[in-house]
Amino acid sequence: MGNLTELAGNWNEVKGKLKQKFAMLTDSDLLFVEGKGDEMLGRLQSKLGKTKEQIQRIISDL
Repeated sequence: MGNLTELAGNWNEVKGKLKQKFAMLTDSDLLFVEGKGDEMLGRLQSKLGKTKEQIQRIISDL
């Protein structure tokens, strides 16, 4: 995954792919607020039971 600024630019596309891959994710889980990217990654870690690095890899691979 690039930096969070790059991610924010195409977040709607990434969000859609994450929701397809992990049906249990909600819009609330995937809410990307500028300056709070780490908070969102924390929500994903908790929901998916994965490390921050694993989440970043999943997003990069989409």
